[in-house]
Amino acid sequence: MQKTDELVGRVEGAAVAPTVPAMPRLRLRWLFTAAVAIAAATTLVLLLASTGWLNHHPAVQAWRTVCLAITVQALPFLLLGTALSGAINAFVPAELFARVLPKRAAVAVPVAGVAGVVLPGCECASVPVANSLIRRGVTPAAAFAFLLSAPAINPVVLTATAVAFPGNPAMVLARLLASLATAAVMGWLWLWGGRQEWLRPTARNAGHHHGHSRWREFRHGFQHDFLHAGGFLVLGAMAAATFNVTVSRSVLDTFSASPWLSVLFLAGLAVLLAVCSEADAFVAASLTGFSSTARLAFMVVGPMVDLKLIALQAGTFGRAFAWRFSTATTVVAVAASALIGGALL
Repeated sequence: MQKTDELVGRVEGAAVAPTVPAMPRLRLRWLFTAAVAIAAATTLVLLLASTGWLNHHPAVQAWRTVCLAITVQALPFLLLGTALSGAINAFVPAELFARVLPKRAAVAVPVAGVAGVVLPGCECASVPVANSLIRRGVTPAAAFAFLLSAPAINPVVLTATAVAFPGNPAMVLARLLASLATAAVMGWLWLWGGRQEWLRPTARNAGHHHGHSRWREFRHGFQHDFLHAGGFLVLGAMAAATFNVTVSRSVLDTFSASPWLSVLFLAGLAVLLAVCSEADAFVAASLTGFSSTARLAFMVVGPMVDLKLIALQAGTFGRAFAWRFSTATTVVAVAASALIGGALL
């Protein structure tokens, strides 16, 4: 009888045990998917680089150069963002954000937008940080305002803009104001019409679990976010490189003649090119055939909506959020650029 009871206990334990680590299995599945995406993209690039015939084809050479340039340029900032995200999630008390941000969500949105100046990184870093802020209890509207403003108004970007447009401080001011306005409006729009079900459920989980080592949580969170976001970064870079090698220079010249079409075209170009926010001012300055307002739209839209950023948002918050948020942000950013650029430039 005793042996029978022990056997039943073992069978029951074996049946119950697999239901406990359900969430770790889900995270491992996401890590595996991201790792496969990174490995596949890396393998494709290496194959193109090592193939003799393709290595001498100009279009393939240009595609490979742009793809690798975007990835290498954004990777350090993605590392910074995921490390900062893991540190916030593991070490920063949740009560801190409740004390720093205003109680009213409508006021917290512009405050979070202005706080974006403290993160000297590009849009790749802001996505995991915003996700970590939401997990720590910050209202999504404020986190999204931070997500949009951080890549556009930090000191590195503003300094690069001043260098790219020497003797034109109005361009720096216009970029600052248009970016802040877009971030605040998008935060308020989320308060007005945003829905929690648009966000992936894991983005709303709390941070530190009592009884776990904070360094262990930091390491696991960093690995998860970096592998997950890294795969989408590579896919976005590949899409941007494809556009670069398929659109001819004559198309650019066609749209530069019309003031309104030039604004819309450069805004769309910023989405497709996916230039890092630290470098987009120099690209905008080189587009001398376009108006100042159109080039401002390029610099305002780019850090907030581009192919790699849409991919990162879809991987972090879910596709239902990404396409709605990206579309609305593009409209608001273009409107802000047109209004502020028309007044200052």
